Amino acid sequence: MLGTLARLVNNKPASQIDIPKMRFPESMPTNRPSAKRSAKNVVSGMGDLFGEPELPAELPVGFRYILDVLSSAEEKSLVQRFEKLPLKPFEFHGYQGNRRIYTFGHRYIFAGQEPRADASIPDYLRPLTEIASRISGVPADAFEQLMLTEYAPGAGIGWHRDRPTYEDIVAVSFLAPCTLRLRRKVGEEWERRSAHIEPRSVYLLHGPVRNSWQHSIAPMDVLRYSVTLRTFRPGHSSKDQQASDSRDKPRASRRDAAKRAIDREY
Repeated sequence: MLGTLARLVNNKPASQIDIPKMRFPESMPTNRPSAKRSAKNVVSGMGDLFGEPELPAELPVGFRYILDVLSSAEEKSLVQRFEKLPLKPFEFHGYQGNRRIYTFGHRYIFAGQEPRADASIPDYLRPLTEIASRISGVPADAFEQLMLTEYAPGAGIGWHRDRPTYEDIVAVSFLAPCTLRLRRKVGEEWERRSAHIEPRSVYLLHGPVRNSWQHSIAPMDVLRYSVTLRTFRPGHSSKDQQASDSRDKPRASRRDAAKRAIDREY
């Protein structure tokens, strides 16, 4: 299932990385160094939703990125499965987003989805948990929650951080490239970065980039899929999160906030 590794990006100088000979190792280091690529390849000069420029700079600590973790045939096979799933619009307190989702893992159901008798991760997606394990350095079975997102033309995600109950965030991209944008508040200003994400690639958000930076996906003009895999922080589990969701009833103030933030993820 795992395609040949074309490039592994981390915080080592390029001279220390023997790129042509690299393939996936049996395991990845657990210290998960940050990612670094040249301004030409990863850090784009593209602005964010408001047209503010990106500055060529090193990507935040905790970001990792690997190209070509799937072959074109593997990508095609998975997309054919995605197309058969009963996707529904992402919903937050009664408001629907412009992307569609389907989730797996311990009966954990996002808002807008109907409960299912079995929400376990299917066998055909298990290789993606292995990819997540190898980029993050944690066991594959630690990725208890998996979400497929369909980005129709014009769809994206606004600025957000994932729920605090989650630990590592891994995403595998399908069909089309996208721009992953990152920002954090420094005094009265926003520090910004961006990374060009290719189809059949995977990236990791861990540590500082996961906890201190917000991220978003710029809208694209073509169809794209993404599979996001998450681990839970110690003391939390997917069952805990499901119980929390069941108590999270819409209120007027929450609905107002939801309307403003419908393109944000949990």
